[in-house]
Amino acid sequence: MQLKRLAIEVAAASAALLTGHAMAAGFALQNQNGAGTGNAFAGAAAAAEDASTVYFNPAGMLHLPKGHNITGAVTLLDRSVEFSDRGTAPLVLPGPTVFEKGTNGGDGGSLSVVPAIYWAYSISPMLSVGLGVSPSFGNKTEFDKDFIGRFSGDFAEVKQININPSVALRVSDVFAVGFGLNVAKNETEFQQAAPVPTGLSSPAFVVRNVTIKGDDTAIGWNAGVLMQLTPATRVGLTYRSAMAFDLDGTQEIEGAAVFDVKAKLNTPDQFSLALHQVLDSKWDVLADLTWTGWSSVDTISVRGGTHPQLPYHFKDAWRVGVGLGYQMNDAWKLRAGIAFDEAPVREAADRTMTLPDTDRTWLAIGARYRFSKQASLDVGYAHIFFEEGATARVVYSGTTPLQQIKGRFDVSADLLSVQYNHHF
Repeated sequence: MQLKRLAIEVAAASAALLTGHAMAAGFALQNQNGAGTGNAFAGAAAAAEDASTVYFNPAGMLHLPKGHNITGAVTLLDRSVEFSDRGTAPLVLPGPTVFEKGTNGGDGGSLSVVPAIYWAYSISPMLSVGLGVSPSFGNKTEFDKDFIGRFSGDFAEVKQININPSVALRVSDVFAVGFGLNVAKNETEFQQAAPVPTGLSSPAFVVRNVTIKGDDTAIGWNAGVLMQLTPATRVGLTYRSAMAFDLDGTQEIEGAAVFDVKAKLNTPDQFSLALHQVLDSKWDVLADLTWTGWSSVDTISVRGGTHPQLPYHFKDAWRVGVGLGYQMNDAWKLRAGIAFDEAPVREAADRTMTLPDTDRTWLAIGARYRFSKQASLDVGYAHIFFEEGATARVVYSGTTPLQQIKGRFDVSADLLSVQYNHHF
């Protein structure tokens, strides 16, 4: 009974940590195309430069060249996550059993490939349709197995693919509106170490690896308005709905037991106001202010097991970005941008091991080369500076605190994107 009870508690706690990890991605993968990397995705809801507007603002499809428009992009995301201990005590259980404190875990970051593809077609000057396929959430963090924070989590991977059919309608010479349906598949895997009793009557414990996997498909929607106020001024407004996932999967305690688990994951809604302003024949400016409703993630309830309530206390977050474009000649357009992203995590106690989210600043450069009237290539590079983040995360067995992990995270990321655009 003791083994089963503790195993169920570990299962429930793992499910909740898993959900928190997916939400801790916070900005929900900004990299929905390659061109936007070059200006830090500033003003994406008003750019309407290529078929990736299907995602950023479907109304922008009416600003694309007549006929078929196709965009394909790949982004290489190299992320570094390093932990330094600041006074974590070893985990101690009755017996007594003292577990070795562990190491800083090496670099928990990794190199990821983020693909995206879009198609848009103008049925008439008044009506366009499109389709986008891209990963809207995603992350992979993996520390060494002797990581000091292993009892809170040492591995997590989130993969969420979004299919986004869209339609756009021109209301007048000034106003265009767009609507999209989002069908998303989420797959999540989380691993942590857990102390497990060696037997029903023995006070001794051993460390087992705990793996939980879950997946589900959910449906949401997005809508946008694009206003061409003057020949030089374009304003975009977009909204993307929340999506509710009922993750259904298994939790395995290495060499001991397998349980069925369920957990709710609610991705937040998002609103963006964007501007595209032409300054002269060479220069243009992009800017945006984006709000994400992360306060929807406060306390996570897990169905099954001991039904624990775990606090996360995420807060709504803002993003602001400004980008410049310079049309050097008929073939080359240069880009640069800066952006500030506010993290939904505010307190050290809420900062998880597998995604230690903090406020960050983007610096970016990029270029577009036009081969012909039909084809162009974008490249972009961005470096993301994360503020140093403290953690004081408590490890629980059910509702009993076992350990508090104290330390600081040093995180950075580099992005390199390539995008091809074609219309016919």
